Amino acid sequence: MGFLELIGNTPLLEIKTSGFKLPEGVGVYAKAEYFNPSGSVKDRAAKSMLLAAIKDGRLTKGKTILDSTSGNTGIAYAMLGAALGYGVELCLPANASVERKKILRAYGARVIETDPLESSDGAYLTAKDMAEKAPDKYFFPDQYNNDDNWRAHYDGTAEEILRQTDKKVTHFIAGAGTSGTFTGTSKKLKEHGVKAVLMQPDSPFHGLEGMKHMESTIKPGFFDITLADEVIEISTEAAYAMTRRLAKEAGLFVGVSAGANVHAAFEVAKNLPAGSLAVTILCDNGYRYMTEPVWED
Repeated sequence: MGFLELIGNTPLLEIKTSGFKLPEGVGVYAKAEYFNPSGSVKDRAAKSMLLAAIKDGRLTKGKTILDSTSGNTGIAYAMLGAALGYGVELCLPANASVERKKILRAYGARVIETDPLESSDGAYLTAKDMAEKAPDKYFFPDQYNNDDNWRAHYDGTAEEILRQTDKKVTHFIAGAGTSGTFTGTSKKLKEHGVKAVLMQPDSPFHGLEGMKHMESTIKPGFFDITLADEVIEISTEAAYAMTRRLAKEAGLFVGVSAGANVHAAFEVAKNLPAGSLAVTILCDNGYRYMTEPVWED
């Protein structure tokens, strides 16, 4: 098996916790995306964007991969850059977790820290400006506006969910950063009659690293709110509580965005009829958040 073939085909796990009682005949499942080689769902999009650019000549030997990131896509770029022989430079908010920065540097990526008060928007604008000033030096995937991002999930994640549930999935619930996972997976699943639910933080100022509060930020170019049959807002506190519960009650050591997704999935599932099957995303593992407040308890 080649290195790139390790990306995708992640397990689908049934989620059970004592904190939520589901109606009879209703199930909540999640794709364990931390099984990807760099540890997150973003391996899928990074692979898709880079291979497409290599194929059509936008990314050539000698160019450096440059993009903005809240951490996970950057780690995927850094891993793939190292494996494929490309330099990688990444702009990310200075308040990104210490673990993420260390992982990026371990892969050999150059880290450019941006104003934390400007969040992911500031990192994006910095990367965009750098790319525009040095087009011969950089390949700028622009993950927020690159259709190869969501296509990775349309062709991959969604197809896996359909296969792993024998097409019995009825609801898909996920948050959005670049919105690639939500957009691509929802597009495909809705072709099969599945309802799509968008999870988002309940405030512009939140602790769900990597997730966007869409009303108060620069929207990804391919984000389409009409894909969402429902929008559910989750507080940072609820996400933290579910993240800790998943570790202690289900043996799933995941990040806060995964906790938010699962909390949202249970909120949706508790009102569903028998025979319903809700699927969400465990975006990454918890190891890259050890210094974050979620584990202080």
